[in-house]
Amino acid sequence: MRQVIIYPGEDSFWVAECPSLPGCISQGKSKEEAIFNIKEAIHGYIEALKEDGLPIPEDRFETIVVAV
Repeated sequence: MRQVIIYPGEDSFWVAECPSLPGCISQGKSKEEAIFNIKEAIHGYIEALKEDGLPIPEDRFETIVVAV
């Protein structure tokens, strides 16, 4: 399980990123596509770390919504 942030990007695309995996970012034409794509990106990121014998970072982020 990983926390993912999703937000509107440029040209009507949605951007999805996984903060616990630095640089793990994807996008899609819809929210659903962005979520599908970030799942694939997370899987590939973790597989690359395993192949390189590197530790897999824990998901330590906590998100909250703050009213301002």
